[in-house]
Amino acid sequence: MTGVSQHDSGLLLVDKPQGVTSHDVVAAVRSALHMKKVGHAGTLDPMATGMLVIGFGYATRLLNYLVEHSKTYEATIRLGQSTTTDDAEGDIVSQTASLSPNAIALLADAQGMRLAAENAIRKHFLGDIEQVPSSFSAIKIHGQRAYDLARSGEQVELQARPITISEFEVLDVRQGIAENEQAVVDLDVRVSCSSGTYIRALARDLGAELLVGGHLTRLRRIRVGRFDIQDSKVLTAHTESRLITGKDGSQITRNKIVLECDRDTIREYAIPMLDSVKRSMNTIEITDSQAQDLRYGRRIAAVVGELSAAYMPHTGDVVAIIEADGDGMAKPVTVFTA
Repeated sequence: MTGVSQHDSGLLLVDKPQGVTSHDVVAAVRSALHMKKVGHAGTLDPMATGMLVIGFGYATRLLNYLVEHSKTYEATIRLGQSTTTDDAEGDIVSQTASLSPNAIALLADAQGMRLAAENAIRKHFLGDIEQVPSSFSAIKIHGQRAYDLARSGEQVELQARPITISEFEVLDVRQGIAENEQAVVDLDVRVSCSSGTYIRALARDLGAELLVGGHLTRLRRIRVGRFDIQDSKVLTAHTESRLITGKDGSQITRNKIVLECDRDTIREYAIPMLDSVKRSMNTIEITDSQAQDLRYGRRIAAVVGELSAAYMPHTGDVVAIIEADGDGMAKPVTVFTA
C-alpha cells in the first residue's frame, strides 16, 4: 500500500440514502479522499438506508472482521402481499384476493394481526434458526450471483443457513390499502441479528407463517457491531438525479450520491486506526520487541480468548490482528506496517 500510512487510514460511518448502491458510496468516498484503497463492511441494497461502514487505507483490512459483527435494523413488513424479490422492488406474486376467508379477516384486523405476528415471532423467529436467503441475494452459485440468475429467469434454489435473531420486536402496526385496493397490514419492526441474516427473507417467512404472504417495504440499518447510526461521527449524504446518455444515444436517469461534507473536512469524520480497532474488537498492548516479532510473522507470549488487535501504546500504532495459538501464545493473522 505504497504512500499510505496508518495516519492516512481509518473508518467512515456513512448514513446511506435510498436509491444508490453501496458501491456508489465507496466510489464517492474514493473520489473525496483521492484514494483507491476504499471498501465497505456489508452491502446495503439500493432500497435500504442507514449505517454503511467504509474503510480506507489500512483500515480496509478490518472490514472482513466487521462484516461478521451483529447488526440492528428497523424495517416495515407488509403483510398480505408477496413479491418476486421479497421486497417492494419486485413484482407482486400473491395478494389478498387469493387468500382464505380467515386470512382476509385477519388482514382487516390490524391489532389481531399484530398479536398473531408477535406470537409467530416468539415461536419461530427468535434465537438460533435456519433461513433460506432470498433468491435475489448476492450469494454466488457456481460463480454467478443468485440475483443475476433469478433475473435471467433461472430457477434459483438456495440452501438454508443458520442465523441468530436476538431481537425481533413489533414497534407499530397500521391498516393499509395497497395499490390494487387490497387490504394489507404494515408492521414496523426492529431486528437485531447475526451476520448473514436477510431481513426481506424474514418478511417473506413471517408472511408465509401467517398464511397471508409478506414482503419488505422499508429497511434501515441502525447498528453494525459497536457503531451506531446516532454516532456523532456519522456522515450524512443525499442523492441527486442525473441524466445520462447511453452508448446508443438513449437517455436514462440515474441517482448520484452526494456526501454532505466537502473534501477538506471529510477526514474530520474519520475514526483513526487505533480507535477503529478498539471499537471493532478486543485490544492488547505490546512492547516494541513484540511488535517486531509480529511483523516478522513470529508468535508472542499473550493470552487472548478471541481475535484481538495488538498495538503499541506509546505510538498508537496498530501492529497486528492476533489469535490464540496454544500454550499462552498468540500468532498474527493480519499485520500492519507503521
